[in-house]
Amino acid sequence: MRLGRQQLLKWSLIFAGWTLVAFFYASQTLIANGYRANPLVWWRVLTWDLVIYYLWFLLTPVVLWLNRRFPFERGHIIKSLSFHLVAGTVLSLFYLLFLTLIDPILPLFGDKPDLVPRTSFFEKFQFFVVAYLHVCLISYWGILLVNYLVSIYLAFQERSLRASQLEASLAVARLESLKSQLHPHFLFNTLNAIVVLVRKNRNKEAEDMLTGLSELLRHSLENIGVQEVSLRHEIEFLKTYLEIEQVRFQDRLKVQLNIEPETLKAVVPNLILQPLVENAIRHGFSKREKAGLVAITTSRENGTLQIRVRDDGAGLPKNWRLEENKTGIGIANTRARLRQLYGDAQTFDIRSTEDGGTVVILKIPFQTQNGKAEKRENG
Repeated sequence: MRLGRQQLLKWSLIFAGWTLVAFFYASQTLIANGYRANPLVWWRVLTWDLVIYYLWFLLTPVVLWLNRRFPFERGHIIKSLSFHLVAGTVLSLFYLLFLTLIDPILPLFGDKPDLVPRTSFFEKFQFFVVAYLHVCLISYWGILLVNYLVSIYLAFQERSLRASQLEASLAVARLESLKSQLHPHFLFNTLNAIVVLVRKNRNKEAEDMLTGLSELLRHSLENIGVQEVSLRHEIEFLKTYLEIEQVRFQDRLKVQLNIEPETLKAVVPNLILQPLVENAIRHGFSKREKAGLVAITTSRENGTLQIRVRDDGAGLPKNWRLEENKTGIGIANTRARLRQLYGDAQTFDIRSTEDGGTVVILKIPFQTQNGKAEKRENG
């Protein structure tokens, strides 16, 4: 029902627009002919222009459909321009042919001024082509122009809304990261490990651990409002987080970083890896005694950045499906941010591995900071 009201409003505005165009051209005609010996009757002129432009109102859906089939997009400008030059001319000729056919019944609206020659059908059609073809072409391209401007406005509105949603989503991610870092158990275990190191006179390790904890908190606070960072920056933050976790779990936590050097320059959502790694540690092996592995792998495949976070823990329940099961706030927030940033150009999946563990796989467009800057300048 809501969609129906929106469509009704849209076409009501289009109808009102064509009515204004008819009144405009009628007023121009009446002003220009106001100095004639036998001035034109205003309502007859208005009737004629209303017929002309209400016919274009009926053709507007056709023009919009053609525009959807051949939009003016980067890489297709010449093709679309050529098509619309031909389509606009052909549609205008058919329009004028139809106008020639209905011309004999137009006097039913009143004694129309003798503006159209009362000759053969071909001569009348020729008159309409000479007198009105340029008006038809202006109408056709006017529809394309207005539709393009409206599309730009709607896209701007959507980007503004998406930007505000991203800001809110980033704030949630930052708060969740801080919450996990300041979680009582996490903080207690970290401080307890530092105390043990001090008692054993391993002051350098204790100092390093305190430095890592402060760096972790500083990073979270300094990057408020930053939506995307380089993968290199994200990996450095993750290393600091893992150093603290390794002190907590000692030899029970094994970490593998398989990072392709080329991928380090790619941009990724800020704080995208830490919740995934934390989830792997918490659900993978934090409650078991034997050692566990967390492996982070990145690769570039056909313009796509692929990131895999794998653990060798207990794995997922049988028949578990991402879309059918509730996930934690960290996973849900990660999926929402990916959708807002990349739309359908991203994928996110969680599945069990062959050895019984779990792997998170996310794919996003491979973009660099310079590439995004160039895109913004050209866009």
